[in-house]
Amino acid sequence: MPPAAPSERYLATVWRRFRHHRLGTISLAVLLLLLVVSLLAPVIAPYSPAAITGKFHSGPSPEHWLGTDASSRDVFSRLLYGMQTSMLVGFLVTIITTVVGVLLGLISGYFGGLVDIIIMRITDIVMSFPYLLLVLVAAAIFSPGLWSIILILGFVNWPGLARLVRGNVLALRESSFVQGAIVAGLPRRHILFSEILPNTVAPVLIYATSVLSLSILDEAALSYLGQGVQPPMASLGNMLGGAESLTILTSRPWIWLPPGIMIIVLVVAINFVGDALRDALDPSRTEGSRS
Repeated sequence: MPPAAPSERYLATVWRRFRHHRLGTISLAVLLLLLVVSLLAPVIAPYSPAAITGKFHSGPSPEHWLGTDASSRDVFSRLLYGMQTSMLVGFLVTIITTVVGVLLGLISGYFGGLVDIIIMRITDIVMSFPYLLLVLVAAAIFSPGLWSIILILGFVNWPGLARLVRGNVLALRESSFVQGAIVAGLPRRHILFSEILPNTVAPVLIYATSVLSLSILDEAALSYLGQGVQPPMASLGNMLGGAESLTILTSRPWIWLPPGIMIIVLVVAINFVGDALRDALDPSRTEGSRS
């Protein structure tokens, strides 16, 4: 048998446990479907997201399935592109947060000493600021836009993951297999990324799902407040920003209801996937939930 067989068996076991979580499996299918639809937005959308159709505040019709907004733009087309933008922000923020948090957590926990003190003090400083206030101030300082929001959210989300990884590394550093690798003279890079990191993947993946859902919510909130993705680029948040008046809220629900429902579906589905992933990666929790 090739060396990869045990890993393959482990992945098969995790997938089997994951499938026992019915809501998680359904949510994963929904997320994959929405991801494919968002990627195919240029093909599926009947109009450009910034195209002016000539009909203002028009209700749903065969020409405009979800009506038009105050600028005469097709709501359905903007919903597809907005979902693409919001998911892009969520995934890129999650990648940045994961890479920075894991690297700093590994370095801090493994080397300790002055390196650990410096990294943890920087982490404490970032975490000492109220999260929403820090994001709003950073968004106000830098010019609002897609990449500004991605970098800002990636910067403010990594400290929690760095602390999580550091705690796991401190526990693993004294384990027999890590001490054996040190005695064998293996390079630190191998010890960090081949011995310690694989044993911290489970909590990192679970944490990443929460970052993904929170990033989508944060982007929507910032774009709604005018500090995020700027029109004419569509996002779920700035679509909601066009429904500030009482008249639109009460008499034109096709403008704000689709993006609002889409945000709820995305966030709830991601959270269910995170729950299923947590149960799949923690056998004792899975057994406890069945009993």
